[in-house]
Amino acid sequence: MALLFYRWGISLYFLTGWFPSPKTTVPHPLHVSNTDICYNAAESKLEVICGIFTDDLEAALVKQYHTKTDLVKPEMHEAMDALVKRYLAANVHIKTGNTPLTFYYVGYELEKGRVNAYFESEKTPAPKKIEAEVSLLHNLYTDQSNIVHITVNGTRKSEKLDYPDKRVVQSF
Repeated sequence: MALLFYRWGISLYFLTGWFPSPKTTVPHPLHVSNTDICYNAAESKLEVICGIFTDDLEAALVKQYHTKTDLVKPEMHEAMDALVKRYLAANVHIKTGNTPLTFYYVGYELEKGRVNAYFESEKTPAPKKIEAEVSLLHNLYTDQSNIVHITVNGTRKSEKLDYPDKRVVQSF
């Protein structure tokens, strides 16, 4: 049984960077985020979800804003909400055609060691071209990868942006 737990723990460590131990914290070896940009035709809006490891986002917020962070504590959620909103506004920019879109921050939630942050655009026609600049965690890691998925009318296109690359353009 111990061997099974050991193998499961090692596999989990290599996949996510997390090893189940009550006494030690092991940093994950991957520096990656994902950004999903999806056109919602029913509401005529772009909806965006940014997924970032909680510890990485906290470290990026500390480095950029020089303030105490704790995305997990419920009593700090309001203050963290403001920081996450500010950080995303500085590091995620999206255009349809040549027009920058205004995005409205919806909020964030925690999910198994990750922060999922949500925002959406004002109403916009279905885009034929989307340009995204994503520089999440560039202020923290030089081995950062940001994976960007863009979906319009059921067609999904994906691109991996390795630091220092931050720009992706997709046509639909």
